Amino acid sequence: MIESPVFTPVKIGPVTLRNRVIRSAAFENMAYGNSPSQDLYDYHVAVARGGVGMTTLAYASVNRSGLSFDGQLWMREEIVPGLKRITDAVHAQGAKCSIQLGHCGNMTHRATCGCTPVGASSGFNIYSPTFVRGLKISEIDALVADFGHAVDLARKAGFDCVEIHAGHGYLISQFLSPYTNHRHDEYGGSLQNRMRLMQRVIGCVLEHAGNDMGVIVKMNMHDGFRGGMQREECLEVARELERLGVHALVLSAGFVSKAPMEVMRGAMPLKTMAHYINPWKFWWLKALVLGFGRWLIPTVPYKEGYFLEDALQFRQAVKMPLIYVGGLTSLAKMEEVLDKGFQGLQVARALVHDTNFVNRLRSGEESCSGCGHSNYCIGRMYTLEMKCHHCVQKLPVQLEREVEKAESRWK
Repeated sequence: MIESPVFTPVKIGPVTLRNRVIRSAAFENMAYGNSPSQDLYDYHVAVARGGVGMTTLAYASVNRSGLSFDGQLWMREEIVPGLKRITDAVHAQGAKCSIQLGHCGNMTHRATCGCTPVGASSGFNIYSPTFVRGLKISEIDALVADFGHAVDLARKAGFDCVEIHAGHGYLISQFLSPYTNHRHDEYGGSLQNRMRLMQRVIGCVLEHAGNDMGVIVKMNMHDGFRGGMQREECLEVARELERLGVHALVLSAGFVSKAPMEVMRGAMPLKTMAHYINPWKFWWLKALVLGFGRWLIPTVPYKEGYFLEDALQFRQAVKMPLIYVGGLTSLAKMEEVLDKGFQGLQVARALVHDTNFVNRLRSGEESCSGCGHSNYCIGRMYTLEMKCHHCVQKLPVQLEREVEKAESRWK
């Protein structure tokens, strides 16, 4: 067995993980009917068996209006037994289990969320595309309570931690960012006002989490474009989250509706994305992707550890535990990140490629993931469950060529 700080225990609030590797909350699209499925169970149990310290179920909406896809979890009493089945099985493998809680805000459509999409402010969102309306104060009060109720359900379902999504242009991020927040009340204008929803949600979450659940927040280090949040304001957000008593931060960047590849890096596999779009139901979207995809979703160069330089500035600004995410594929880079003062490591695509990745690193069988960064898994997740191309039988020739071209680019 390899001796490495990567495989040493770490505490996140009241929760101790067996090692530093956490399966990040990368969207699975396996919650068919907004409920846990056998596919979701199988994947997270496999990841736990594969050696991670903790696995995170991705994006569970705190209410129906926060759903952006049909394959996302929606926190409600009836799904607790299915979630408990997953957490029990993960625990049996020696790993901890977390769930990401959030609300997508304006990045949805009436057909999915059951109402006119809501956000920080009214307007039109090309991501869906649809008109959206700003939340009323009374609705904000109810939303905060929904976050607290979701934490209660997570406890009943056996989760050790909750991760609150406050980045990537989802609802809390929409309130934080001047790009999407044009309010003129106490929730808009100054950064202090724009942080108000986040402060209320985190205060409620910490109260409901009590002394036995870890509370993690995923936040942006920048939005990734002019007019969005920049580093200085994001540093203030991090300091405020530390003051509020959050147990750890996950440092990310990007805005799904404006700068999606800032989050994931590399190129969006447009042929893959278009291939899996239903041509009868979404013919216009298929045409848009093929005709204007490269302009709408520009490539952002990939390199291993692509967020590290930005994250180091946050490491200097706060003393609280920080969890690094962003292009970790090798044991050497993981050790470098820990050596620079980070407490945890979140990994997604390497665990989509191989759920046994951590065990292979620890045994010395591998020193680096076999993931080639083609982003095939990202391209298909908008319509199907997230899966690596090497797990798909009889991949169409044009998609094989797209994968090969992308992988040769980032070698």
